[in-house]
Amino acid sequence: MRKLLPIVVLMFLGIQPGFAQWSAQNHAERFEQLGTMLRSPNVYRTASGAPGHMYWQQKADHEISVELNDDNQSIKGWQKVTYYNNSPDPLKYLWIQLDQNERAKDSNTPKTAESSINPRMNLRQLENILWHDLDLGYKIHSVKDMTGKDIPVTINHTMMRVDLPQPLLPGQKTEFTVDWSFNIHDRMSFIGGRPGYEYFPNDGNYLYTMAEWFPRMAVYSDFEGWQNKQFAGRGEFALTFGDYKVKITVPADHMVGATGVLQNPQEVLSPTELQRWETAKKTYDKPVIIRTQAEAEKLEKAKSKDKKTWVFHAENVRDFAWTSSRKFIWDAMAVKQGGKDVMAMSYYAKEANPLWEQYSTRVVAHTIKSYAAKTFDYPYPTAISVEATNGMEYPMICFNYGRPDADGTYSDAIKYGMISVIIHEVGHNFFPMIVNSDERQWTWMDEGLNTFMQYMAEQEWDRNYPSRRGPAHKIVPYMRSEKNTLEPIMTNSENIIQFGPNAYAKPATALVILRETIMGRELFDYAFKEYAQRWMFKHPTPEDFFRTMEDASAVDLDWFWRGWFFGTEPVDIALETVNWYKMDNRTPAEKKADEKKAFEREEDYISKTFNQKDVPQTVVETDPATRDFYNSYNPFTLTPEDEKAYNDFMARLSPKEKELLNSGLNFYELKFKNLGGLVMPLIIQLNYVDGTSEVERIPAEIWRYDEWEVSKVFAKKKEVKSVLLDPYRETADIDESNNHWPQQYVPSRFEMFKGAGGVRGAASGDNPMKRAKSKK
Repeated sequence: MRKLLPIVVLMFLGIQPGFAQWSAQNHAERFEQLGTMLRSPNVYRTASGAPGHMYWQQKADHEISVELNDDNQSIKGWQKVTYYNNSPDPLKYLWIQLDQNERAKDSNTPKTAESSINPRMNLRQLENILWHDLDLGYKIHSVKDMTGKDIPVTINHTMMRVDLPQPLLPGQKTEFTVDWSFNIHDRMSFIGGRPGYEYFPNDGNYLYTMAEWFPRMAVYSDFEGWQNKQFAGRGEFALTFGDYKVKITVPADHMVGATGVLQNPQEVLSPTELQRWETAKKTYDKPVIIRTQAEAEKLEKAKSKDKKTWVFHAENVRDFAWTSSRKFIWDAMAVKQGGKDVMAMSYYAKEANPLWEQYSTRVVAHTIKSYAAKTFDYPYPTAISVEATNGMEYPMICFNYGRPDADGTYSDAIKYGMISVIIHEVGHNFFPMIVNSDERQWTWMDEGLNTFMQYMAEQEWDRNYPSRRGPAHKIVPYMRSEKNTLEPIMTNSENIIQFGPNAYAKPATALVILRETIMGRELFDYAFKEYAQRWMFKHPTPEDFFRTMEDASAVDLDWFWRGWFFGTEPVDIALETVNWYKMDNRTPAEKKADEKKAFEREEDYISKTFNQKDVPQTVVETDPATRDFYNSYNPFTLTPEDEKAYNDFMARLSPKEKELLNSGLNFYELKFKNLGGLVMPLIIQLNYVDGTSEVERIPAEIWRYDEWEVSKVFAKKKEVKSVLLDPYRETADIDESNNHWPQQYVPSRFEMFKGAGGVRGAASGDNPMKRAKSKK
């Protein structure tokens, strides 16, 4: 008689294809604490991520008088700086940033930029190679103490060292003046940049965006000393807080918008404009137009030779920027914030209408409310959006993209691009204008955090908003990039190859995943707000952010910071196998009967499959006694020993164990492999035979003992039909084809948009919007 195979109640429901060989070392460093990778806590910055009891920072107050020459596009200024040494260190010299020198003839920026010749090149590419011979950059006419005596200085490209006559001791202050001038460049040319002017040939007027326009104090900090790394155009700014009194002299028919509060509106506004301004201060539901398009168009034609001086004051800001043009339309509305009113405002030329009149100031107001709810009440008195065909931020004022076509129509891509840029740049008031991180070193600390906040504000503006960055699946193309094009997020701004994905998108995505998938909204929101409030008007470092997020939530996130911020590995977790088990609760009689039936089915299958004449006949001579034993043995006979063993087993069970034995539960053993290297939580959707489904969420710590392969068993009353890993695309998994059981064909994904003609580009990046145009 043929030997009977034992029946085991185990069903192998599916096995994925083979995988690559694995390292013999299963347990590496992914769940080790960051330890020495972070700066040690001290009296200035605590291990909790908060400012220490001896935290300090410097202060620099400014009094500035500046005049704009609209005939030759130049500027001259004088400033008095009062610098307070709140550090414990004596300072022999001070460092001042001369950012305009980045565009000078001898700038190192074009020298350190790679260049090559291609078979097809446009003139702008050649201009970049040739650079220019324009007279750009600062002319520093004098640096003097308050007695009028010259102070020795040394200019090293974009940095100027001011050698003090004697060391500035802790607790002391020093005052000095700087007299300077420079020619304003055409920011629409190949030189580019954030500040400068745009010329409008149709009416012969200029629109000036004056930023990085005065010599600015560099930061001296407890964690770095002087931040005097040269400005090369990308890594932005580390700046010192202070109070500003600024007088701006421009043509009398110009409209000026600036950081701070206008001190002399009666002197610079017409009676009609002044009345409208007062009305705007009490209007909360919609913008009030203070200078209309018709009024601006009239001013464009008759250029005044007279001058006016606009006076602005700003307290506790790290910078000051302004804009000026006779082309400006101006509107404003009030926004309630923390028991006070904030004036949301927009300045734009007629070329930006009707888009800007409808959306800009409303978006400013929305951004302030959205960001404040997640951080702190907006502390400044104004927030201004200026249409300037680019995007850049400064305290209380920003220059933004979004201009319709000449006929006043615009695509959805232009509209959403404009809204996104305004949200982003206004949002920078929170990060880094108030939570004042060092942008020269860590772009992600302002751009990444701000892009994360931007994503949430966009979704609050419109639940179906086509956000370009934020959702996990949006970062997948970057995470799939060639290894030689990837750097950790914790990389200096000037050394990043894929700047936008690395410094904006990846940290924003990481924070979305942290909030939605790992920590949960309640814990994340509390910790994030704690970070913002701890470090508002201060200088945080990455360590302060990492430590605060853990300190305020009791969630150990070192594995997350290590993988997402210090590493470049992608997420690729594969569902390798699914095995189905059921408990064997049959009586011995039932088990023998089932075994007999299985044997008979096997015998019947063999007899039907094979023709007996094809089966080789082998005659085996055996001992008669042995032959009689096998003929008489029946393996399906129930024996007293079988029944006794079963009864003894059942007698030892508790009522709860008997209930479990007879529960009929299905046990599903799922095995996962970490192909990408970046450990993440397991989000598993179980689809049942009855058409229902359930999602199981397993924390990332399941990988802590074996970072390459883990298994998890689920006990379910229902039978599972299929399994899907990461059903909501939360983890940025770069290969979704191995996330299914049974294995499914997963087509490549691409986004669709309606209409012909494609999508026109946007400064903040394209979105797959419909191209159909619409007014307002």
